[in-house]
Amino acid sequence: MTSDARTPVLVGVAAVQQREEDPERAVEPLELMARALAAAAEDAGSRELLARADSIRAPRGFWSYSDPCRLLAQRFGAAGARTEVAEVGVLQTTLLGRAARDITLGRADVVLLTGGEARYRTARAGALGREASMTLQQGTLPDSVLRPAAEIVTQAEIRGQLGRPVNQYALIENALRAAEQQTLTEHRRDVAELWAGFSRVAAQNPDAWLGKAHTPAEIGEPGPGNRMLAFPYTKRLVSQWNVDQAAGLVLCSLGTARSLGLPEARRVYPLAVVDCEHMVPLTRRRELHRSPGFALAGRRALAHSRCELSELTRMELYSCFPAAVRVQQRELEVPRERELSVTGGMTFGGGPLNNFVLQAWVRTAQLLRADGGGTGLVTAVSGIITKQGVTVFSTEQDRGFVFDDVTGEAAAAASPEVEVLDSAQGPARVASYTVLYDAERPARAILLCDLEDGRRAVAIAEDAELAERATREELCGSQVRLLPDGGVVG
Repeated sequence: MTSDARTPVLVGVAAVQQREEDPERAVEPLELMARALAAAAEDAGSRELLARADSIRAPRGFWSYSDPCRLLAQRFGAAGARTEVAEVGVLQTTLLGRAARDITLGRADVVLLTGGEARYRTARAGALGREASMTLQQGTLPDSVLRPAAEIVTQAEIRGQLGRPVNQYALIENALRAAEQQTLTEHRRDVAELWAGFSRVAAQNPDAWLGKAHTPAEIGEPGPGNRMLAFPYTKRLVSQWNVDQAAGLVLCSLGTARSLGLPEARRVYPLAVVDCEHMVPLTRRRELHRSPGFALAGRRALAHSRCELSELTRMELYSCFPAAVRVQQRELEVPRERELSVTGGMTFGGGPLNNFVLQAWVRTAQLLRADGGGTGLVTAVSGIITKQGVTVFSTEQDRGFVFDDVTGEAAAAASPEVEVLDSAQGPARVASYTVLYDAERPARAILLCDLEDGRRAVAIAEDAELAERATREELCGSQVRLLPDGGVVG
């Protein structure tokens, strides 16, 4: 073998899904993951890779298995495989970065990555008054468990009705609109047009959960089947996580790919994985519409890959909510006219909560092959754009692989924080806000308010009139008074 034999290469990929109305006939997440990995090995051209796996790794999902990777190892006859599970709050890029680095260093030769959900199956069972059966596995611990270093959502945010991601991302969305001095009408149009573009991509993706192209009006205007969730988000502007989807990826060393005679034309090389794990809860961020970690991680990933942004042939920006995409566009300096997805995004392509990035890697690899070559960039988010990850792939293998982390002084300096009080009273300025609904009617407003001394507080206005006005008029930047009982006058 030549000196580049330890180069990590993605040799097999597959995505699977089921749309089975009868939950008794639908299979559980473990089976979906097994099918995805088996299909990925077939895609690579060798089922032998499954039994030769040194390691099987997965992000945790909405399932109760203590170590699904061990169950998969037993199924595939990979008795010696080490297992790794990344808990919710760990970037999915971290799994890929660790896997590729282990191959580079000779710690592993064949690594299987997988993730899967069957929440549609669970929802169908619940609607029929049944319980979706699941393989019982308890007490079998993975060889390695990756956990986030700190909490994603604070207890103060939960008390302030900001426990739901849609509420927090709505705050980011409205703060970005205000920062760019858009009117509510202009903003509503831009967000709906952005998401309509994602739906058109999904319509061309055979593995998309919702393969229908929608008009901006169908996405942005509330109505039957598209209720308001948190202003300005309708249902068709948020991630669709009640899906039955799984992804499988097979990585190995270039030396192994050669020895097995795996087709050279189907090899895709991870060039760089760069993470930023400087964690600042949303309410503590001085600049609510920014995510400086993405600028740092993006620049580093492209530099490692010796690639300019304009040279990328494919791109997938993590798309749990429009705010995530729009913030990334600005931090990465992606032109507005650039196509931002290969999957159709987490609303239309499907958003299995903690393994969507694996779906995006699969689709990116498939398209780079179909294109006859090229370079693709895929991003990852954990939390409320709390952590940021960037991956670059290429069909060319002459640039090596780097797993890097930009967490440090630069990330901290670029992410100024403010103190958030449990309660406050007196004059304040609205930094951002969202509106929650009872049925179709605006019911209350959640306001993130900056006090005169520079500190911040969350206020809940149980005022339907104010809530309704906040959907028609810009509240960001307006002056309000916080009352001792937690109310708001504005």
